[in-house]
Amino acid sequence: MRDSALEQAAAGSTPRLAAAGFLATAISFGPARMGFGLFLPEFRESFALTTTGAGLIASGGFLAFLMALPVAAALDARHGPRVPVLAGAAAAVAGFALVAAAPGSALLATGVAVAGASAGLCWTPFNDAAERVVPQDVQPGTLSAISTGTTLGVAGAGALALAVGLGALPWRATWGLFAAAGLVAAAAAARAVPGGHRPAPRGDDAPAFLRWQTAPLYAGSLVFGASNAIYLSFAADRIAQAGGLPGPLSASAPAAIFLGYGLFGLVGLATGRLEARLGLRPLLAGIFAAFATSLALIGLWPGSWPGVIASAGLHGAAVMTVSATLSIWTLRLFPGRGSQGFTAALIVVAAGSAAAPVLAGPALDALGPRAAFLGFALPATLAALVFAVESVTRNWRGGSGAALQR
Repeated sequence: MRDSALEQAAAGSTPRLAAAGFLATAISFGPARMGFGLFLPEFRESFALTTTGAGLIASGGFLAFLMALPVAAALDARHGPRVPVLAGAAAAVAGFALVAAAPGSALLATGVAVAGASAGLCWTPFNDAAERVVPQDVQPGTLSAISTGTTLGVAGAGALALAVGLGALPWRATWGLFAAAGLVAAAAAARAVPGGHRPAPRGDDAPAFLRWQTAPLYAGSLVFGASNAIYLSFAADRIAQAGGLPGPLSASAPAAIFLGYGLFGLVGLATGRLEARLGLRPLLAGIFAAFATSLALIGLWPGSWPGVIASAGLHGAAVMTVSATLSIWTLRLFPGRGSQGFTAALIVVAAGSAAAPVLAGPALDALGPRAAFLGFALPATLAALVFAVESVTRNWRGGSGAALQR
């Protein structure tokens, strides 16, 4: 009877947690993490931002994400997952409100940074929450549903930006709507996410997170973070500065980028099947080739609808796929300590995200957008080549996937 009651309780908790996680990731990885780049043309006009100034503000948001990751881990270990998730929702609401009310660029930068911290606070605690309340056989599906919130959060933000571009909404009202959505996410998390301290499991000492076998993981994480941050910060602005796209929806081109980015990101749900069929390194080679191509397309053809939609789709699919791939990879590199390994990888992702826009802003000014975006594509191109060569070499030597676990 007791086991039956526990199963019924878990069955009821699972959809609530999935819904709460869906909302939290939609807010924290949609407008909170990507909203600045999406609305950069409006911010340029309202606050007279230079390209270098925009890069500094964008980096502030990504730096806040980096700083929030260890804070989330500490809060989760001490108080359970509910506290960091609620803290992330509160950061999103406060950041959105600051941006909506900002009279100048200083408060705008503060709001972007506060909102950016929400993603670092909200992401990893849901793994702990799922382990606590979700039956093991449905954990992968639950976590997939939670992560899918990112794609629809980006698409939803893009739809609102489209309304702004068409003159149906002022951008400040849109950020007020983001804040209201953050309050809804906080209420859902307060009800569904478990709290309370859970003692750390006993076992072997934590594995070495710094050894030569982890170098490809961290190198790929760094390139992912840098490529994604540059795209989110400057792709929409590149189109606007190039004169927009042809047709009556020209002013709404930035919104089209993020709509495509979010909707094509649903490909990430098939990551497990793709990895099982192709292998880890061939999949990584394809992912980084997609990153490189997306940046090159924006650099070369910012005035082409097919080029822009293809760029957004490739980038969105690559981001969502690589996020799941990093999770798979860390589980293999750090058996029994996958969450800690994933956090280590995300810290490197965040470091790349924080540094890249600061460097990209001056590069855009000095080289011009076409040459700069082609240069931004080079690290991802190199990563794709390295993973492709390594995959061919392993196959030639008769290597197996077991080597990935060491």
